[in-house]
Amino acid sequence: MTPLPPLPAQPAGTPWPTADWPTGAALPADLAARLDAAFADESLGITDAVLIIQGGAVRYERYGPDLDRQSRFPSWSKAKSITQALVGLAVAQGQLDIHAPADVPAWKDDERSAITLDQLLRMSSGLKFVEDYVPGSVSDVIEMLFGSGKEDVAAYAIAQPLAHTPDTHWSYASGTTNIICDILQRALGLKGEAFEAHMRAVLFEPLGMTSPMPKFDAAGTFIGSSYCFSTARDFARFGLLYLRGGVWEDRQLLPAAWVDYARTPTLVPATEELGYGAQWWLGLGGPGAFSANGYEGQYTLAIPDLDVIMVRHGRTPLDRKENLAAWMRSVVGDLRAA
Repeated sequence: MTPLPPLPAQPAGTPWPTADWPTGAALPADLAARLDAAFADESLGITDAVLIIQGGAVRYERYGPDLDRQSRFPSWSKAKSITQALVGLAVAQGQLDIHAPADVPAWKDDERSAITLDQLLRMSSGLKFVEDYVPGSVSDVIEMLFGSGKEDVAAYAIAQPLAHTPDTHWSYASGTTNIICDILQRALGLKGEAFEAHMRAVLFEPLGMTSPMPKFDAAGTFIGSSYCFSTARDFARFGLLYLRGGVWEDRQLLPAAWVDYARTPTLVPATEELGYGAQWWLGLGGPGAFSANGYEGQYTLAIPDLDVIMVRHGRTPLDRKENLAAWMRSVVGDLRAA
């Protein structure tokens, strides 16, 4: 296996933004102007926030009309990466084994019983799930979040049949993340408000993340596929935890091996533009970069070789998705040149 690109070194005095983000040197004027222009660029849809952290300090921050650093933004699928962190904390405590058959009672007596938590995390479970956000088309994700599955999102996903032998086919599926949340919550014996308190105690509060608002369904399951509203600065804190190899305030909060697991490539079809690890996307910012990506262009992008976290929020229609991805790549290129 090819070694993973190294994460940035952490020299003594590296700032930790638990209480507040330090301010770094401003970006070059031409790059800042280009970032400013994105807020009026209709080819990108609507841009609501752009935040660039380098070396643990804010180098650029701007918000759209009537928005500011206290505004909460939707995570959409960025919540999947938060779910991955919560699973990692449970694995570190011996509460879950990702390589054992997943603890899903409904699968006990059929071929789905062979599916592991690892395969769910890597989107390689083989379960049938149509991830399509076009209204009017066949879509399991829309039916799960807004239709018959919305009262119990995990049950909807658990009920899906196998379409492929586990670990032989990669297919991005939000349902698998909600199955993961159900497995995690049952392992901990926590639902609803009790699980939210756990999220805050073990992950959000140690990082100084005060804004997150996770959403739960009527069954008390965290909808970890899609819903954790937060400020851009708090999303950046979460990204920085991974860029720092799971270390926070000189404490190994998340095992370094779990961060590496998140960014270890899973085999994906050649048609996929980006790579995939475990609930994190790979390659948007070039080799070694990894990101939490959400619907309509929500991004928390970690770029190890630049020691950069870039957060973007907005409302980009699907027909302009590629424009936004190209813009993100071009900004990374400008950062490298600068």
